Amino acid sequence: MADRVTVIGWDGSPLTVAARSALGAATLVAGAAHHLALPEVPPTAERIRLGSVALAARRIAAHRGTAVVLADGDPGFFGVVRTLRAPEFGLEVEVVPAVSSVATAFARAGMPWDDAQVVVAHPRTLRRAVNVCRAHPKVAVLTSPGAGPAELGLLLEGVHRTFVICEELGTERERVTVVTSERAPDHTWRDPNVVIVIGGHPGTGAGTDGGGWIAGRDPSAAPRGWTLPAESYGGLMGEGELEPLRAAQLARLGPRVGDLVWDIGCGSGAFATEAARAGAAVIAVDRDPRACERTGANARAFGVQLQIVHGTAPHVLESLPEPDVVRVGGGGAAVVSAVADRRPQRIVTHAATRDAAELVGRDLTEHGYDVECALLQSVDLDTRAWTEKERSVAFLLSGVLPDRTA
Repeated sequence: MADRVTVIGWDGSPLTVAARSALGAATLVAGAAHHLALPEVPPTAERIRLGSVALAARRIAAHRGTAVVLADGDPGFFGVVRTLRAPEFGLEVEVVPAVSSVATAFARAGMPWDDAQVVVAHPRTLRRAVNVCRAHPKVAVLTSPGAGPAELGLLLEGVHRTFVICEELGTERERVTVVTSERAPDHTWRDPNVVIVIGGHPGTGAGTDGGGWIAGRDPSAAPRGWTLPAESYGGLMGEGELEPLRAAQLARLGPRVGDLVWDIGCGSGAFATEAARAGAAVIAVDRDPRACERTGANARAFGVQLQIVHGTAPHVLESLPEPDVVRVGGGGAAVVSAVADRRPQRIVTHAATRDAAELVGRDLTEHGYDVECALLQSVDLDTRAWTEKERSVAFLLSGVLPDRTA
């Protein structure tokens, strides 16, 4: 095992005394090509081109001597420190940090970033990173080859965003470019880069008055409760949007950050708004233009980002990006079947009669979903006289795809 392992962050500025000292004593140096070309790297040291961090960690663990790993920005922020400290390698590391590339990117843009979401985009996580960009008004994306500005722009089709693209930060080739998301695929971008994605309305972030207390979205800025009464959404709601049923649907779907939710037959937009309040990206669909207008107004009132699509399901669904979870609020068995063809992890809907519930349940089962059904009865009482005000009954159906449990 290496006698000593030092991880040095590099942001383009001159190395600190501590970093130069560690590097001067190194018998093994790992890093990208531009790191290994630094004049401070000892000519006699073994050099490892850093591709797979896990592979480099194995070689470092087997090395007898003093090892240094060079990494861009702060190596403890989505960096190599996590892998090097993994139990299977048994490495104890000392870290000499630098300014993270995210902090540098926002500095170049002259913007605060305590209210930003930060995501990493690899080919395997690109879709989830895009969903965060759909759902939040300020996101920093640490990109990788095959998951860069062009790919982000392509997957954000239909959602307008502004990209601040920071290429090769800290080097002589550093470049900062501002383009719209639609234009990003028209260019070739240099790696490494950070993309600041900005758009939509402000939402419920840390605020502009200096009163923020938590990074990202401020949870205290939103009203308490998973679901809110009809009055919060203008009082115009169908049977499928009543608060108890909405709460049960949210509980079954469990929308979360990185998910894309379809809300088909969005009505007032109550469910779509509440799924977005959970941090998910949401596409709200309705054939009624007045419903689309109400949904947009309610989303703006609660400071959440929604994409609203006016059209009739199931045909309008063909061009939408792949969902993780879906609520079918209207359209019946035909729409549920079309949704199941797209293989989301979870589907939830409701029916007014047992026959309709059985029809939907059989179709979901035939599509390979594990199906549950519950009869929900809700009775509102006037607490002044403890008399019944309103009663609602619905069959709640949910389907879970066993081979998509993540």
